[in-house]
Amino acid sequence: MHPEESVDYKKQRQKVAKLYYGVLTKKLPVREALIRFPKDCEDKTVIVSWHALCHLEADEDIRKRDSLYKEEQNNYIEFIAHILQKGEALPENIINSYIPYHDEALTPKSNKNIKGIISQLKKFISC
Repeated sequence: MHPEESVDYKKQRQKVAKLYYGVLTKKLPVREALIRFPKDCEDKTVIVSWHALCHLEADEDIRKRDSLYKEEQNNYIEFIAHILQKGEALPENIINSYIPYHDEALTPKSNKNIKGIISQLKKFISC
């Protein structure tokens, strides 16, 4: 059991799984899925899942040119979605591979406090 699992993140992970499946079935654009992520979530699994979708979006040009890369990346996203659908934490090796990006996470924040407002402004400016 991961240390962060003392808080019940199961519903948030399952919500993210639905977003992943929406992206995989092309019913939901990646950018829209990222916006719909749970707000103010501190679960490393959700944060890593956010980054994985960011990489999917960033690699769109590679995915168009390299069908093998696209297939492997889709399989990886589907693997993550399957774990999230069960409400489980991602394996440590996946979480650890994204540690360098954790501090840069621009996951959705609530606009109810100053930190949330500033975060939303940063996102708006960087788009």
